[in-house]
Parts: sequence; C-alpha cells; structure tokens
Amino acid sequence: MGYTDQTVEKLPPQNIDAEMAVLGAMLLSEDAVVTAMEKITPDTFYLESHRIIYGAILDLFDNAVPIDAMTINEVLQRKNQLEKIGGAAYIASLVTMVPSAAHIEHYIKIIYEKYILRSLISVTTSVIAECYDSAADAEQILDKAEQSIYDVSQRKVHSDFTGSKELIKDTIQIIEDAVNTQRHVTGTPTGYYKLDEYTSGLQNSDLIIIAARPSMGKTAFALNIAEHVALHDKKAVAVFSLEMAKEQLIQRMLCSLSRIDFSKVRRGFLAKNEWPSLLDAASKLSEAKVFIDDTPAISAMEIRAKARRLKSTQDIGLIVIDYLQMLGGGGKRYDSRQQEISDFSRALKSLARELNIPVIVLSQLNRSVETRTDHRPMLSDLRESGSIEQDADVVLLMVRPEYYDKDNRPGETDVFIAKQRNGPVGEFTLRFFSEYARFENFTQREEM
Repeated sequence: MGYTDQTVEKLPPQNIDAEMAVLGAMLLSEDAVVTAMEKITPDTFYLESHRIIYGAILDLFDNAVPIDAMTINEVLQRKNQLEKIGGAAYIASLVTMVPSAAHIEHYIKIIYEKYILRSLISVTTSVIAECYDSAADAEQILDKAEQSIYDVSQRKVHSDFTGSKELIKDTIQIIEDAVNTQRHVTGTPTGYYKLDEYTSGLQNSDLIIIAARPSMGKTAFALNIAEHVALHDKKAVAVFSLEMAKEQLIQRMLCSLSRIDFSKVRRGFLAKNEWPSLLDAASKLSEAKVFIDDTPAISAMEIRAKARRLKSTQDIGLIVIDYLQMLGGGGKRYDSRQQEISDFSRALKSLARELNIPVIVLSQLNRSVETRTDHRPMLSDLRESGSIEQDADVVLLMVRPEYYDKDNRPGETDVFIAKQRNGPVGEFTLRFFSEYARFENFTQREEM
C-alpha cells in the first residue's frame, strides 16, 4: 500500500465541535463575526456545511443585515442550500453550542490548527504523487514542495486586519519621528547617504541590480552595503558568492572594515600596529549575522530554497548574490542564454517578494561600454539583459574613470541610478580605496 492510499483512508484532522462553537458564537455577537473574519476564511472549516454557513454569515455582514438564525435560514433558502446544511434545525442547534461568544478566539485557534494540518497533508500528498511520476524533475519538485510548505507556514502566522484609524495614528507618528530626527530613510540604510537620499534606503521586496564591467568594484560595493546592514542595522545578511570562495570573501570584508591593504594580509606582511585594527574588525564581524554560501554554479531554485530556510531561522534582512551570469540552470534546458538569464532574474524578483526583503544581485555589463568615449554605462549594456531591466526595481551602474585613464579622477567611482521603479534616477560619486576594497562617501554626514 502506497503513502497516498494510507493518507486517503485516514480521517483528516478536524474538530467539528469547535467549528460549531465558532459559528454559534458568531450568531450571538457581531463582535465575534468581526473577530472570525479577521482570522479565518471559509476554507478553514472542515465540513462543507460549515463553510456554507460561514459564507452566508459573511454575506449578511457585507450587506449590513442583522445576523441571526432567521436571517441565515433566509439566505440559505434563497440559495437552495438550507437542506444541504441540515435544515433550520441545524442552524438553531449552533446557537445552543456555546453560552456566550467570549471564547471564540480559543475555538478559532483550534480549528485553524486543524486547517494547517490538513493543508500540510494536501501539500505532501501532492508532492508524493508528483514523485511517483517518472517524468518528474526532482529539483523542480523539491522547489515546489518547499514553496508550498513555506506558504502553509506563512498562513499560520495570520495577521489581523488593521483599521485606517490605527494606521493613520501610526503613520503620523512615523512622520513626526522622521521630522524630529531628520531621517530620510524608510527602508534599510546602505551607509551611502547619496544613494539613500535617492532611494530612501533598500526597500523590502525590491530587486536591486548592481551592474558594471569587470574590476569596477561591484563586489566590494555590495559587500560594503552588506557590512553596513549587518553591523549598523543589526540585521542578518545572506551572501551567495559564486565567484569567490567564502574564505576570500571574509578576508576582503576584514580588510575593508579594518582599512588594511588586502595584498599585505594575503601575503602575510602585516605590520604590528595593524593587528589591533584587524582583530577589532574580526571581533565585530564575528558578532554580525553574515551568512556566506559559496556553492559554485548554484541555481536560482537552490538559492530560493536556502534563503527560505535561513529566513525561517535567522530572519534575514538582505540577500546579496554575486553574480547573476554565474548562476547554474539546475539541469533545466533553455533555448538561449538570454532566456536562461531572464528566468533567473524573474526567480530572484519572486524571492524578494516572497521573503519581503531587498535582494541585491550583481550583474555584468557587455562590451558596449568600452566603445564610448566617456565609458558611461547605460541600461542597454546589461549583459544578456532579457528581462533584467524589467524585473529590477532599482538598477545601479558603476564606472571608475581611472580604470581607462589612470590620471582621470583617481580614486573616484561614478554610480548611476539608471532605473528606480518608485523614485527618481540620478547619479553620485563615491571614493574608492582599491587597496582594501572599500567605498566611502565623499563628505562625512550624520548617519540617516
């Protein structure tokens, strides 16, 4: 006997008495109706008859009609559903199930937990059926299974509706705080005030593309932002490094934070007076929640799976992926490289929305930049662009003039905000210290 057969033979988790108690409480109190509406849907009920009755109560509430046994009978009679649920006698019996509506939240909790268990059974049964399909792709099934179970887990944390009165009060307080503190950042600060002025910080669910030609410092820029988020905002950060080993990555972060020449650290030529700075940086980074995965050619699906798991245990506030063109296809076949990259960008945008956090993805620019006199990058330079430009909420393009002419503004990097879905485009300049791979603001400013 297969798993599916065993599942079908067993009675799914349910508590009929608790379902009746919820409906009975709703017949006794309009407040109970509001409480139930905020926490459950018709699908939460196991019995179809209870789903029908709950739906009738919602109809009455929507139309501002008093809710009692008589009005419910009327609605169900009009829909030819009264006999289906057991007749008027069954509606009357619900009222006698509970003496008052005082404990409705307790009854709701009981039936909601049973609903979650039934949802898990449904998901796993579907996964088992797909696994028995000989034509099934294992990685796709795994991704779908994790997505489905994650969706169920998110249902369990059910948010209450918030009224406009409460929202307005909270919003006014936020505005007053911003006025009093002169903070211009509503998202996650990056540490670069010009960037934060343009974007108001990294916004949740945004896909941010940082693109440049090789050796422009895009990895350093992304790591500097990750460092700021982890150390100053105290948020967990996940870094997927496809190009560099995790040991190299953490060395670069140490050198950047301590302002020590990376080549000296790599070769072991560290001066005595530099050790305190390095150890201080090491102490800070060891306390920060920075998680690095350096799996080569990792697929977008694998990233999604790992990010979901990390989000559930560490509540990560930022993901950095270095870089897009090095992602693997996970065995999936594509008609073209452009189609493959487009699929990756869509998957990563979905990840940002699913986890409701900003996701930074590094990307290469094509050689068109090299043909221009000023070497200024453009959106059209996005390599194998496909839907990158379309999927991205923010696109940052970088160029270091001294890379092409050592006497042209040495130590400066221009950053172009070439696209911002919910804000202005623009440009700004940062100082770049290549010896320890660190970007800094041109002038000091109080942190926003």
